[in-house]
Amino acid sequence: MGWIVLRGVQKDFGADTVIPPLDLEIEEGEFVVFVGPSGCGKSTLLRLIAGLEDVTRGAIEIDGVDATDAAPGKRGLAMVFQSYALYPHLTVAQNIAFPLRMAKLSKAEQQRRIDDAARVLNLTDYLDRLPKQLSGGQRQRVAIGRAIVREPSAFLFDEPLSNLDAALRVGMRLEISELHKRLDTTMIYVTHDQVEAMTMADKIVVLNAGLIEQVGSPLELYNAPQNLFVARFIGSPMMNILDGDAARAHDAAAIGIRPEHLILSAAEGTWSGTVGISEHLGSDTFVRVTLEGIDTPLTVRASGERHFRTGETVHLSPDLDKLHRFDRDGERIT
Repeated sequence: MGWIVLRGVQKDFGADTVIPPLDLEIEEGEFVVFVGPSGCGKSTLLRLIAGLEDVTRGAIEIDGVDATDAAPGKRGLAMVFQSYALYPHLTVAQNIAFPLRMAKLSKAEQQRRIDDAARVLNLTDYLDRLPKQLSGGQRQRVAIGRAIVREPSAFLFDEPLSNLDAALRVGMRLEISELHKRLDTTMIYVTHDQVEAMTMADKIVVLNAGLIEQVGSPLELYNAPQNLFVARFIGSPMMNILDGDAARAHDAAAIGIRPEHLILSAAEGTWSGTVGISEHLGSDTFVRVTLEGIDTPLTVRASGERHFRTGETVHLSPDLDKLHRFDRDGERIT
């Protein structure tokens, strides 16, 4: 269960097409992340799958059945939103049980599902509390619990961690990944944070202006971006991109090299430059180097033990086995 196929799906808002026709297949049990900048169409695409938006053209199949015109409640999916949307006057148990009461399940079955979800989400000791007595991470777990008890064929997450602080985001990211392994259920997760995408996904769908730029595993996208958009978007810090003479030397309109694939030397190298800002992160130091004749600085990943002076002259050489080449249209040259 949880096999989802989109065939030529398009979404228009009036005269504006926000999702041009696209095809996508999500396999049963996959953790798929839709990622892209704000306004790229990732949340709209998720809402189309959920049935919260109408498809303008095309078809959506869920487990082999055409669900294009099916009501949201008939699709067998459960959605977790950015806002927790908990009822403040209901306890944790009552919030989790809400969709079960609407479905008129027996009290015994409701209790079984509540207990199972609470155990999975470490909420057993909090079932009698009100939402105001919980942390942000606990509230998000309650919202996830309310989805779990529906026993859906797939979970849909719409930027569920964006309201949490940095430490809680990391913790909840791990919890959701572990939850996926325990439940072995299809999950589709929307985020603008490519670090979340890289660390959580089995498969990443990179969106840009409603178009799918690339689909693949995190390492496939990192090691072989199909175009300049993906090259710049995936990876933190982003890939360094050079054009002009540096690119022509490698028969390309543009070349890309990741910060960790630049070899830094005080003595010699392919390019010479001047050290700007250095960011010391403990294990790593990220050094900004401005090359002669190139306005945009390059970012170099160096050992955290190394220290650099602003204005110091250094030399850089790319690891040629890790160099990415792109043509005039920004597409990868293989």
